[in-house]
Amino acid sequence: MRTIAFVTQKGGSGKSTIASSLAVAAKDVGERVCVIDMDPQASLLSWAKTREEDDIGVIAASAGKLPGLLAALEKKGITLAILDTPGADGAAATTAMRESDLNIIPSRPSIFDLWASVQTRDALRAAGADFVFLLNQCPPAQQSARVDNAVAALEEMGGLASPLVLARVDYQEAARHGLGVTEINPNGAAANEMRALWASLKRRLSRGKGKSAAKAA
Repeated sequence: MRTIAFVTQKGGSGKSTIASSLAVAAKDVGERVCVIDMDPQASLLSWAKTREEDDIGVIAASAGKLPGLLAALEKKGITLAILDTPGADGAAATTAMRESDLNIIPSRPSIFDLWASVQTRDALRAAGADFVFLLNQCPPAQQSARVDNAVAALEEMGGLASPLVLARVDYQEAARHGLGVTEINPNGAAANEMRALWASLKRRLSRGKGKSAAKAA
């Protein structure tokens, strides 16, 4: 089983929205997915209640229960666990960082998000955890200079996942209906972004970095 965590020390970066659509995109290509909601706001638990299908489990967990829960999910045949954490430093985020094979730091292309991303990156480095940045909620093409600056900054800070995720209505509509973007508009640009993002993250996970590699060593 592989474990991915969405972590950042700033709220409003779109962790829950991306986590839900990524979970669906991975499920679409054969992964057995479970989402673990560690955020007190419980956005993904609300998403699961709205969702009519029970093909993706969503479970609430505290920091103390996370290691045991992950072990139990692996025994049940889950192949991918996606962790959603609070937008602040604390036990939940710290435990998720430590337990995950790959940590995703979502950031909007704003200076405040970039500053927060530095803090999250430093915490991950201190924990010896594998991580990658994800530039989210990017504005339209006419504001591409701001996006280019953010891309350069995040690449310099430790690497950027591809593709960039643009601010699209499909993400909000899918979340509102308990769906992923690949379900609400399968042929849309947002759906293509999520399929490409999962393919990119899966390739990175297959290279054997992170917690699983450390255990193997």
